[in-house]
Amino acid sequence: FYRQNPEPFMLLAREIWPGEHSPTLTHCFIRLLEEKNSLLRCYTQNIDGLEAIVGVSPDKVMECHGNYRTASCIECETAYDGNLCKNHILDGKNTKPPICRMCGGYVKPDIVFFGEGLPGRFGQVLRSDLRIEPDLLIVIGTSLMVTPVSNIPNYVDCPRVLLNREFVDGFTNKFTDVFEPGDCDESIRKLSRLAGWEQDLDKIFASSRLDKCTDHVHLF
Repeated sequence: FYRQNPEPFMLLAREIWPGEHSPTLTHCFIRLLEEKNSLLRCYTQNIDGLEAIVGVSPDKVMECHGNYRTASCIECETAYDGNLCKNHILDGKNTKPPICRMCGGYVKPDIVFFGEGLPGRFGQVLRSDLRIEPDLLIVIGTSLMVTPVSNIPNYVDCPRVLLNREFVDGFTNKFTDVFEPGDCDESIRKLSRLAGWEQDLDKIFASSRLDKCTDHVHLF
């Protein structure tokens, strides 16, 4: 659809382009896990890039549905400068996407549209992570409805924790599973308090406000 009629996405992208919202406590917890040498990988289906803003290392994050920071040609897949793509699309005067200098095709941010395959890195890191046999899987704020990412909890043989407003069918089918209902950020604070990490979490949260992390905002 983008190839034939990119204008609807152009209009939508101007409304939803990331960069206006600060990371939540949950995003800060992911960085905290990395700082505690306890994060193997964060798999996210979100495309808002908040893990990058909060400072999680790129190799520790698998953005399964892509991100807005980078861009490429939909025809030849040649990389395109992400900031140039952003500036072009957000400029209301432009009705057509950026043009690839290599083949003349349309450029779009590296987000996964419906019907498109996931980034090749997804399969690579998942196979690698499963060979390591993680000690714990934490699932946060999801319906577990969108495959193939929703299948990941079924691939692991370790205790699993679900932090979610509602129960997800089929999750607690092992005696080692734990379901903590409620607001995700409140559950993350509770977990951090139990681990003795609450002050560390609050420090990351305070430093990740957009008005205090302008060095990261340019990524979008």
